[in-house]
Amino acid sequence: MKAYTDLEQSKKLAEILPLESADNYYSWHDELYYVVNKDCPYPYSLKAKIPCWSLTALLKALNFPSLTQIKEDEWEVCVFDHDNDGYIEKTASNPIDACYEIIIWLRKLKML
Repeated sequence: MKAYTDLEQSKKLAEILPLESADNYYSWHDELYYVVNKDCPYPYSLKAKIPCWSLTALLKALNFPSLTQIKEDEWEVCVFDHDNDGYIEKTASNPIDACYEIIIWLRKLKML
Protein backbone atom coordinates (compact mmCIF):
# COMPACT_ATOMS: atom_id res chain seq x y z
CA MET A 1 0.00 0.00 0.00
CA LYS A 2 1.14 3.52 -0.77
CA ALA A 3 2.64 5.28 2.28
CA TYR A 4 2.95 8.87 0.98
CA THR A 5 1.60 11.14 -1.72
CA ASP A 6 3.56 10.59 -4.91
CA LEU A 7 5.72 13.32 -6.38
CA GLU A 8 3.06 14.76 -8.70
CA GLN A 9 0.38 14.69 -5.99
CA SER A 10 2.78 16.37 -3.59
CA LYS A 11 3.50 19.19 -6.02
CA LYS A 12 -0.24 19.81 -6.49
CA LEU A 13 -1.04 19.62 -2.77
CA ALA A 14 1.74 22.10 -2.05
CA GLU A 15 -0.36 24.63 -4.00
CA ILE A 16 -3.50 23.85 -1.96
CA LEU A 17 -2.61 22.84 1.60
CA PRO A 18 -0.53 24.72 4.16
CA LEU A 19 3.05 23.51 3.75
CA GLU A 20 3.37 22.98 7.50
CA SER A 21 0.66 20.28 7.25
CA ALA A 22 3.13 18.05 5.37
CA ASP A 23 4.99 15.62 7.59
CA ASN A 24 7.61 14.58 5.03
CA TYR A 25 9.23 15.89 1.89
CA TYR A 26 10.73 14.61 -1.32
CA SER A 27 14.39 15.40 -1.68
CA TRP A 28 16.48 15.18 -4.81
CA HIS A 29 19.96 13.80 -4.30
CA ASP A 30 22.18 11.75 -6.58
CA GLU A 31 19.65 11.92 -9.44
CA LEU A 32 16.80 10.40 -7.38
CA TYR A 33 13.84 11.68 -5.39
CA TYR A 34 13.18 10.03 -2.06
CA VAL A 35 10.99 10.69 0.99
CA VAL A 36 12.53 12.20 4.11
CA ASN A 37 10.75 12.94 7.38
CA LYS A 38 10.71 16.72 7.74
CA ASP A 39 12.14 16.52 11.28
CA CYS A 40 15.12 14.39 10.23
CA PRO A 41 18.36 16.35 9.77
CA TYR A 42 20.54 15.33 6.84
CA PRO A 43 24.34 15.64 6.76
CA TYR A 44 24.59 16.62 3.11
CA SER A 45 23.16 19.34 0.94
CA LEU A 46 19.73 18.64 -0.50
CA LYS A 47 19.00 20.01 -3.96
CA ALA A 48 15.20 20.11 -3.70
CA LYS A 49 12.56 19.84 -1.04
CA ILE A 50 8.98 19.16 -2.09
CA PRO A 51 6.46 18.73 0.74
CA CYS A 52 4.89 15.27 0.93
CA TRP A 53 2.00 13.95 3.04
CA SER A 54 1.40 10.65 4.80
CA LEU A 55 -2.13 9.35 5.32
CA THR A 56 -2.14 10.74 8.86
CA ALA A 57 -1.18 14.21 7.64
CA LEU A 58 -3.87 14.12 4.92
CA LEU A 59 -6.54 13.08 7.42
CA LYS A 60 -5.50 15.92 9.73
CA ALA A 61 -5.58 18.40 6.83
CA LEU A 62 -9.12 17.24 6.06
CA ASN A 63 -10.09 17.55 9.73
CA PHE A 64 -10.40 13.78 10.17
CA PRO A 65 -13.00 12.74 7.58
CA SER A 66 -14.62 9.33 7.38
CA LEU A 67 -12.30 6.81 5.72
CA THR A 68 -13.68 3.38 4.84
CA GLN A 69 -12.26 0.37 3.06
CA ILE A 70 -15.08 -0.72 0.75
CA LYS A 71 -13.30 -3.65 -0.92
CA GLU A 72 -9.80 -5.05 -0.79
CA ASP A 73 -8.63 -2.53 -3.38
CA GLU A 74 -11.13 0.30 -2.88
CA TRP A 75 -11.19 3.06 -0.27
CA GLU A 76 -13.72 5.83 0.26
CA VAL A 77 -13.17 9.14 1.99
CA CYS A 78 -16.20 11.19 2.97
CA VAL A 79 -16.52 14.75 4.32
CA PHE A 80 -19.60 16.65 5.40
CA ASP A 81 -20.56 19.59 3.19
CA HIS A 82 -21.87 22.18 5.67
CA ASP A 83 -23.12 24.47 2.90
CA ASN A 84 -25.41 21.85 1.39
CA ASP A 85 -26.06 19.59 4.41
CA GLY A 86 -24.77 16.58 2.52
CA TYR A 87 -21.65 14.51 2.06
CA ILE A 88 -18.90 14.58 -0.52
CA GLU A 89 -17.36 11.19 -1.24
CA LYS A 90 -14.43 10.05 -3.36
CA THR A 91 -13.09 6.55 -3.88
CA ALA A 92 -9.70 5.27 -4.98
CA SER A 93 -7.60 2.12 -4.87
CA ASN A 94 -5.78 3.25 -1.71
CA PRO A 95 -6.47 5.72 1.11
CA ILE A 96 -3.77 8.22 0.06
CA ASP A 97 -5.28 8.56 -3.41
CA ALA A 98 -8.82 8.80 -1.98
CA CYS A 99 -7.75 11.68 0.29
CA TYR A 100 -5.93 13.35 -2.59
CA GLU A 101 -9.01 13.11 -4.82
CA ILE A 102 -11.28 14.68 -2.23
CA ILE A 103 -8.80 17.51 -1.56
CA ILE A 104 -8.71 18.28 -5.30
CA TRP A 105 -12.51 18.17 -5.42
CA LEU A 106 -12.89 20.40 -2.34
CA ARG A 107 -10.50 22.88 -3.93
CA LYS A 108 -12.64 22.98 -7.08
CA LEU A 109 -15.67 23.66 -4.89
CA LYS A 110 -13.67 26.41 -3.12
CA MET A 111 -14.10 24.63 0.19
CA LEU A 112 -10.33 24.46 0.80
